[in-house]
Amino acid sequence: MFHITLPDGSKRAFEAPLTVAELAQSIGSGLAKAALAAKVDGRLVDTSYTLSKDAEVAIVTDKDPEGLEVLRHSTAHLLAYAVKDLYPDAQVTIGPVIDNGFYYDFAYKRPFTPEDLEQIELRMAELARKDEPVKRQVVPRDDAVAYFKSLGEHYKAEIIASIPAGEDVSLYSEGGFTDLCRGPHVPSTGRLKVFKLMKVAGAYWRGDHRNAQLQRIYGTAWAKKEDQDAYLHALAEAEKRDHRKLGKELDLFHFQEEAPGLAFWHPKGWAIWQAVEQYMRQVYRDSGYQEVRGPQILDVSLWKRSGHWDNYSENMFFTESEKRQFAVKPMNCPGHIQIFNSGLRSYRDLPIRYGEFGSCHRNEPSGALHGLLRVRGFTQDDGHIFCTEDQIEAEVTAFHRQAMQVYTDFGFSDIALKIALRPEKRIGEEAVWDKAEAALRAALQACGVAWQELPGEGAFYGPKIEYHMKDSIGRAWQVGTMQVDFMMPERLDAEYVDEHSQRVRPVMLHRAIVGSMERFIGVLIEHYAGAMPLWLAPVQAVVMNITDAQSDYARSVAQALTKQGFRVELDLRNEKINYKIRENALSKVPYLLVVGDQERAAGTIAVRARGNVNLGVLSLEALTQKLSQEVQSRGHDRQ
Repeated sequence: MFHITLPDGSKRAFEAPLTVAELAQSIGSGLAKAALAAKVDGRLVDTSYTLSKDAEVAIVTDKDPEGLEVLRHSTAHLLAYAVKDLYPDAQVTIGPVIDNGFYYDFAYKRPFTPEDLEQIELRMAELARKDEPVKRQVVPRDDAVAYFKSLGEHYKAEIIASIPAGEDVSLYSEGGFTDLCRGPHVPSTGRLKVFKLMKVAGAYWRGDHRNAQLQRIYGTAWAKKEDQDAYLHALAEAEKRDHRKLGKELDLFHFQEEAPGLAFWHPKGWAIWQAVEQYMRQVYRDSGYQEVRGPQILDVSLWKRSGHWDNYSENMFFTESEKRQFAVKPMNCPGHIQIFNSGLRSYRDLPIRYGEFGSCHRNEPSGALHGLLRVRGFTQDDGHIFCTEDQIEAEVTAFHRQAMQVYTDFGFSDIALKIALRPEKRIGEEAVWDKAEAALRAALQACGVAWQELPGEGAFYGPKIEYHMKDSIGRAWQVGTMQVDFMMPERLDAEYVDEHSQRVRPVMLHRAIVGSMERFIGVLIEHYAGAMPLWLAPVQAVVMNITDAQSDYARSVAQALTKQGFRVELDLRNEKINYKIRENALSKVPYLLVVGDQERAAGTIAVRARGNVNLGVLSLEALTQKLSQEVQSRGHDRQ
């Protein structure tokens, strides 16, 4: 006799072993029909898994997050099944679950076309309708290698051969297709009803550019059609908001092959940059930061002492001069320690807060580059606080409040906090990590906010708080960070004189609110779909004349507004006014200012707000006051 404990705490006794599917049937036929897998003592298993001893069991259905993962993993196998059915010469490699879907990499003699994807998706649907059972078997590693070699599946055989000798592996079969997998999978292909193939892209075998290039087919899968429809709608909306597309249409920036991962900023794009930078510079001043500037390249000896050489060198660029090797800085912190070390510091000086719009370079893989969102050269609103242990909580708390106000000012209200904890590759003693992680938890607790913890995702020198903000279409972006670092001051000999005249190490807090300026601006463009609020808009207003007779008056209006600090353009083209309004509206300018004979005679302006909102006729003074108030409030209620 053994007992199964269900999620509601109830227990069921059984005298003979039974499968998860049989357990679900004993609970109810509806649950048996819905069961996709189960969690047995926290481990995810197939419905064919046999229960024979006391255990805690939860049946997994498509209503559970794990159920959706099982559906997607199984759909990746269905994709491979369909590809092999249509193109027997194709070799299968790996097919994991990813956010909102899955992919599978294939080796094939020619590129897959969009028409191929249509045929593959149709075949997947046909195979799913057959409702073939998905069966699991466990075999010795060497037998599995021999099996896949016999099929000509050399990539799959190589994967299995990398598993330690003597171990068993699990294989899953559906119809005539067998694949290596840990599982679990759905009981039968008929459970896979809602899926769509999205695109095909290149990928290197095992992610190494020195290896053969494969073809990666991406797909999405869902429990319900309405969920997939909502996802596809969100994708279409995201495509319309793509900052790369809008950057070109609105003449903000561009990229080119001669400078991979490095942006060329155009005047309008740089105007947005300056609006963000000058705002953040004021935040620095208001928060007691002293702005500094460090060198762009530093001798590698400093990066060895800081720990970057051993833990980060693969992401760095290097150069050489006069037989000395230098590194282009990937981050600003070692430079800020040199500024701190340039004089004798007292405990009375602490906390010392340095801020820098520091230009950094990181050697990102070319395949990972993505417009402004993933670049090789970027500028951070970077800051470092040198303080005592007793000052950590107050500094982190003050930073949190500061960061939340900044996000509000930029139009983001949904912010999630996460603490990234010690990674596997790190420096420092465990006791120091314990202290650093505890300090961050205590600070957030003092702020009265909830957070999620991310084991293994901290920096190599310290844990960090991450700020994840949701944009207008529900996507989360990780932007700001606050990191507690006991390690780098030790490695780079930072010290101050305490109240007992002893030299001791300060704690170093690494902080950024917007993070990479490039990435943040990319997020802003997509959040607002290019229609930036007035204070951020590259062109805040365009003054247009109806005929040449108002040209001088239009110029005087533009000059007056420009003197007030507004970013204004003139449109004196010999075109019909409706054409000029339509053209400038497509550029997403917040205010279109029209002057005709009546406006010239009265010294007024006809004002249209973005979205074809007619605000009527205003005096220059009233317009200036309106624009000033909107810029100052940043377009939202700050109460």
